[in-house]
Amino acid sequence: MKVKIILMTMLSFLVSSCLFLNNDRVIKIGTGSTAGIYYPTGKEISSLLETILHKEHVKVDYVSTGGSVYNIHAVLSGDMEFGIAQSDKQYLAWNGFGEWEKKGRQTKLRSVFSIHPESVLLIASLESGIYKTIDLVGKRVNLGNPGSGQLGNAMDVLEAYGLSEKNIIPEYLNASEAYERFLKNRIDAFFYTIGNPNDMVLNIVKQNKKINIIPLDSVSISRLVDKHSYYVEVEVPKKIYPTVLDTALKTFGVKATLVTSSDVDNHLVYLLTKAVFDNFERFKKSHPSHENLTVENCLMGLTAPIHPGALQYYNEKNLTRFIPSELIKE
Repeated sequence: MKVKIILMTMLSFLVSSCLFLNNDRVIKIGTGSTAGIYYPTGKEISSLLETILHKEHVKVDYVSTGGSVYNIHAVLSGDMEFGIAQSDKQYLAWNGFGEWEKKGRQTKLRSVFSIHPESVLLIASLESGIYKTIDLVGKRVNLGNPGSGQLGNAMDVLEAYGLSEKNIIPEYLNASEAYERFLKNRIDAFFYTIGNPNDMVLNIVKQNKKINIIPLDSVSISRLVDKHSYYVEVEVPKKIYPTVLDTALKTFGVKATLVTSSDVDNHLVYLLTKAVFDNFERFKKSHPSHENLTVENCLMGLTAPIHPGALQYYNEKNLTRFIPSELIKE
């Protein structure tokens, strides 16, 4: 029986392999704004996978998108094979909450691995007079573009402090647009869910723009973290933004994750997983936010079941011991 199962698995992978290697196909990976970390992360994953696939005339493209929600929709609709999404959005999609409440549980969603931790930052201009969250009342505040994970994070922060969009002058811009408007004093503050250090934040400082990064460490935030399993308390060291922070910044955050669909070829997902983890040290050098990654913590913060293609690699490398049993559905 065991031999039969192994042979059937091998046959499945051979058939799957033929399905995606028989033409000049383009594999797409959804990222985020070019100003964020999803974009260079997707670029590196794309480069690693294309190194394996170039002989098969299969190209890999990393696409700038609206972010987490957009990427999950694109993966499930078949428009993209992979997408980077915040762990909270993965949780909401799998369970049919939030943006997926009307559609219900997205049972075709699959996890591949998680990546860097992301901090929710609230950045305000010094002249705005914003020193704590409640000071946002009546101010021009960017919450994030529709389809982004940070929009949901920002809304959660407002709700935690008893505020809503009605208490502020809300904007719904992507990161690049928010950056430009902030430098031109057209908004007073913006939320940004990112891995650190972030080039856009560093560039704002280089422009001699005086800013405050507002701590999000109140009792209200602690309750928010306790309420939602996908949130964690985060501390950003002073050395990350030394000219802005007087001490370590306390906030909360999520993890970036790579997701796919159960409809995506097993062999393709296997090759992507292998490309990243067989070249893990190179991947860690692709951005400063990846420096402290370990194989073990890349298997944490996931909600949707592990895709069979990724699971094959983890079985080969004896890594399934790091994966919660409820995520393993062979």
